[in-house]
Amino acid sequence: MMDEPARLAESFSSYPNGPERERYLRQFVTRFLTMEGIGLLLLDSDFRIVEVSEMICSLAGLQRTEVVNRFAEEWFGAIGLQPQPFDRSLLEGQTFRNRSLIWRQGKHSHKLMLDGEILREKGVGTGAFVLFRDVSHRMALEEEVRRSDRLKTIGQIAAGTAHEIRNPLTAIKGFMQLLSKSLIDRDMDKEQEFVGIVLSELDRVNDLVSDFLLLSKPKEIKQVSMKIGEVLQEILPMIRNEALLYNVTVLYYPKPGLSPILADKELLKQVFLNLGKNAIEAMDGGGNLIIREFSSPCEPDKIALEFRDTGPGIPADVLDKVFDPFFTTKPQGTGLGLSVCQRIVHDLRGNIEVASDRNGTQFIVWLPCFEGPTD
Repeated sequence: MMDEPARLAESFSSYPNGPERERYLRQFVTRFLTMEGIGLLLLDSDFRIVEVSEMICSLAGLQRTEVVNRFAEEWFGAIGLQPQPFDRSLLEGQTFRNRSLIWRQGKHSHKLMLDGEILREKGVGTGAFVLFRDVSHRMALEEEVRRSDRLKTIGQIAAGTAHEIRNPLTAIKGFMQLLSKSLIDRDMDKEQEFVGIVLSELDRVNDLVSDFLLLSKPKEIKQVSMKIGEVLQEILPMIRNEALLYNVTVLYYPKPGLSPILADKELLKQVFLNLGKNAIEAMDGGGNLIIREFSSPCEPDKIALEFRDTGPGIPADVLDKVFDPFFTTKPQGTGLGLSVCQRIVHDLRGNIEVASDRNGTQFIVWLPCFEGPTD
């Protein structure tokens, strides 16, 4: 399907020079400068910014009047865009295509692709323009697909191993329980304590095996319509009790009137508990866990639940790895918790976003709305 700028360009190209053609040109330029996801910097022969689109102003957090008539190098330095994405060599004809740029905006990072081209009149360079394309969403989807494929492969390998491990685990646990009862009957408290440790570790191994199996083939999903807040409120007492152990205050902000979602309640509880527990454990010295329901005009067909902590944040160099299987920053962690969460949300046709800085970390779970009657 032809996009609007291309459609307009095709329309006015058929017009001869005159008022009608000028009208179409103005309409095209105005529309192009306000398009979402596409930015434009127009530069003169002195590398001064002549025009800028709304998208770039939004990324920089500035008004148009604060950008135009400034030299590009000066502006890059003022907004902290270092290293500079391009330089005056563009005016000398050194054009480029698909140059990547990470533009950080608060807790969020935008992945952009840049195309730079020189402008000429009668063979003489008169300026240049640079197109910025925001490909963050596309790249996030591509990474999610790659991660899902990795999870599937790992799960298939792990499934057979997990089944083989679970069988002897069940036998060992059964015999250890019998031994524990015998030791209790004989008042052998010290030995019974040792057996208790073994049973506890067996439970931990069994939980790990269960995570392996969930990566391989999640439990049968029973999707029904429900309010996202109702799911959260059922587990909120458990989250608050966990928070007390870490001197963390839980602040919950419901949003009445949100559309229902279509999901599996038990699987969703597992996701919310894991995200809440991770956030609490990230605040070793205490802090606040903010849980918030909301919707967004940018995702009109989805409902979101945010988990935001006031911990030290996740280092930028590992933030992209938090959903990878076996990646963990916890000494006793397995690195499967967030992988399982993402797998569940993906199977529910939703997605999880993460952002972090030194003021804390934010996870947002997006789930599809259900337009039918609630159960």
